[in-house]
Amino acid sequence: MTEIRSLIIADPNTIMLQALSDLFERDKRFSLVATSKTAEGFLESCLRVPVDIGIVDWAIPQLGAERLLGILRDRPSAPRIIVYASGGDPDVPRRALAAGAAAFCTRDAPEQQLLDVALSVATGRMVFPYMDVRSLKRDPRETLTERERTMLAALAKGRTNTELAAELGISINTVKFHLRNLYEKLDLRNRSQAIAFYYANET
Repeated sequence: MTEIRSLIIADPNTIMLQALSDLFERDKRFSLVATSKTAEGFLESCLRVPVDIGIVDWAIPQLGAERLLGILRDRPSAPRIIVYASGGDPDVPRRALAAGAAAFCTRDAPEQQLLDVALSVATGRMVFPYMDVRSLKRDPRETLTERERTMLAALAKGRTNTELAAELGISINTVKFHLRNLYEKLDLRNRSQAIAFYYANET
């Protein structure tokens, strides 16, 4: 007897979401548990009902697929994620793989291809277009925005959040927002690690 794979789909576009739902509901090898138009809704559904597979649009609001993958990466019961996007940006599959996705599929791929990818992912395989995996080893500092680079250097000088806010002309909450993004991009947990990272990588 064929094992039925459970899945959740997330796409901000109502028409696309319906089309994907219909595709998987017609296939008896899958059980569609939930759909969502946001990353937060997808995450909520995953926490409520563990599933095998997640299919997520790369541009899903409001977190985006990249941050969503980062949140799910360390959860033992997280679904294996298939990211899909338009084929215009060759960097998206690499970023999806680096963030922890199990597969990448273009939006314009034939329906059968997406079904095949989902089955492959359900059996533990990873499915990506050809890419130079050496690019995954790039310097993580390259992912930082100019503002985040400035904040990292200021942290290394011992600046507090209040001082950062005053120097940059932004609010404390905005400082915290940028720091949170900085920590996530560099895979750091706190200010001390950020300072250590800065001096270890300063050239």
